[in-house]
Amino acid sequence: MTATKLRQRLREFIDVAEEKKLKAIYTLLEGDILDEGGLNGDQKAVLDSRMAEYENGAGKSYSWDETVSIAKQALKSRKNAK
Repeated sequence: MTATKLRQRLREFIDVAEEKKLKAIYTLLEGDILDEGGLNGDQKAVLDSRMAEYENGAGKSYSWDETVSIAKQALKSRKNAK
């Protein structure tokens, strides 16, 4: 069954499910639902710290073009190191 079909079937089920089953499903998935985009606590703390630095003007930020250039240079360096 495709992901699209699974989503459709789950939505249909959730729309008519009794409260006890909804609570069971929620309990099963609660960690994923409340998850911060797949980050663990340490990763989130690093991002929060970097965001605070950026907002205070202490952190360095890059434009998209600068980011692409840095990534390309890193790839080139890795290839040359092999």
